[in-house]
Amino acid sequence: MVMFNVALALLSLAVICFLYRVVKGPTVADRVIALDAIGICLAGIVAVLSIILETSVFLEIILLIGILAFLGTAAFAKFLQKGVVIERDGNH
Repeated sequence: MVMFNVALALLSLAVICFLYRVVKGPTVADRVIALDAIGICLAGIVAVLSIILETSVFLEIILLIGILAFLGTAAFAKFLQKGVVIERDGNH
């Protein structure tokens, strides 16, 4: 049980460090990578809480966090590549 509390503390510390990078990051790419890492840490926090509480109810939340983090990173990569996220066809 002590190891789970240590894991929660370390994951929380990592989120705080990534929040600093989001605010201070020299480039937009650094900020997006930090936001993606925050998503991964949040999924880890929810997983550890799920283990501590001995329930599998939070597994859907972990999946949702992973999907949202992936979509955000993919959208930003497309924005960096093409300058827009959703391309609109001018013929309509």
